[in-house]
Amino acid sequence: MRTALTDLTGVRYPIVQTGMGWVSGPRLVTATARAGALGILASATMTPDQLRSAVREVRSRTDAPFGVNLRADAGDARERVRIIVEEGVRVASFALAPSKELIAELKDAGVVVVPSVGARRHAEKVAAWGADAVIVQGGEGGGHTGSVATTVLLPQVVDAVDIPVIAAGGFHDGRGLVAALAYGAAGVAMGTRFLLTSDSTVPDAVKARYLAATVRDITLTTAVDGLPHRMLRTEMVAQLEGAGRVRALSRAVRQAARFRRISGLSWPGMVRDGLALRHGKELTWSQVLMAANTPMLLRAAMVDGRADAGIMASGQVAALIEDLPSVGVLVGRVMAEADEALARLPSPAPSGRAPKSSPSGA
Repeated sequence: MRTALTDLTGVRYPIVQTGMGWVSGPRLVTATARAGALGILASATMTPDQLRSAVREVRSRTDAPFGVNLRADAGDARERVRIIVEEGVRVASFALAPSKELIAELKDAGVVVVPSVGARRHAEKVAAWGADAVIVQGGEGGGHTGSVATTVLLPQVVDAVDIPVIAAGGFHDGRGLVAALAYGAAGVAMGTRFLLTSDSTVPDAVKARYLAATVRDITLTTAVDGLPHRMLRTEMVAQLEGAGRVRALSRAVRQAARFRRISGLSWPGMVRDGLALRHGKELTWSQVLMAANTPMLLRAAMVDGRADAGIMASGQVAALIEDLPSVGVLVGRVMAEADEALARLPSPAPSGRAPKSSPSGA
C-alpha cells in the first residue's frame, strides 16, 4: 500500500510503531522495520551513549528505514540530534514540537522530521517551520494526551496542513487504517498494539494486565505529573491520586534521585528539564519532580515487571486487544484486514445512475 508516508520514509506499509519509553528498544524496532513498518526508538530513557549503541544495534540487524524519538525540550537534545545525523537515522520524531532551528538542522542533514501534536494550531506551526509530516494523537491515545477525540482532531489537521498526517490514538487493526486513510491521513501510528506483541520486551505479567483490561480499567489522570496522562488503573495510580502534597513530594524526590542515577542526568539538568515542563503550566514543584521521574514509574512496570509499583501508559484500545502476535504477524494481519475492509466497500454507482436504496430508505 503506497501513501505519502511510505514515499516519505521508504517503508512498505503506512504503519508507525511509536517511541515508547523502556518499550521501543532495538528488539521491537528491528522487528517492526523487518516487517515493513516504521519502527521508532525511544531515546528519552537512554543516555546518549546508549542511544548510539541502540541505533547501531538496529542497523546491524536490518537495512530497512527506522527512526528515533527525541524530547525537544531536553537539555541534551542537540547532542542527540548529532548522534542520529552521524549514524544515518532516517526519521526523527518528537513528542513535543521542536524549534524551527532544530527542524532546519535535521532537514539540512537529510533527516525526515515528524513531530507529534495534539492540536490543529500546533500542526500548523510545525508545518510552517518545515516539518515533513506530523503525527496527530487524539484523546484515546496512551501516555500524555489531549481531550479531543481522534475522529474530531484528525480531519481538522488534515484540512489545515499540506504535509502528510499520521493518525494516532485508538488504532489497532486494518479497519482503523482504512478509516484513517478515508479521513485523509497517510497512515496510522500505534503504541499499545505494538507493546502487546511477542517482540516487545515488556514482562509477561505486565502484558497480562493489559490483556485483562476493560475500558473501565483505563483511566485519564493528572495525579502523576499534573498533566492528563492515560494509563491502566493500578495500585500505584490509586496511591498517587490519594496522596497529599507532602507525601507526593517525598515520593517524587526519592524517584527523581533514582532516575538521575540511571539516566546519568545531573541535578541541574533535571531542574532544567523540570523548568521546561513547568513553563506555561500550573504545576507544583512536586509535580515537576514527578514529571522528571515519570520514566522511573514506567520503568518499574515495563522493565522490572512491578505492576504494583509502576505506571502503565495505555491507549483505550487496550480493551480491544486479546493476543500477543509477533510484529511480523501483526503487520501482515493489519494489511490483510485493510484489504478486506476495502473490498467490502460498495462499488461506486455507474455515472448518471443513483444507487439503489435500502429497504429502509437509508
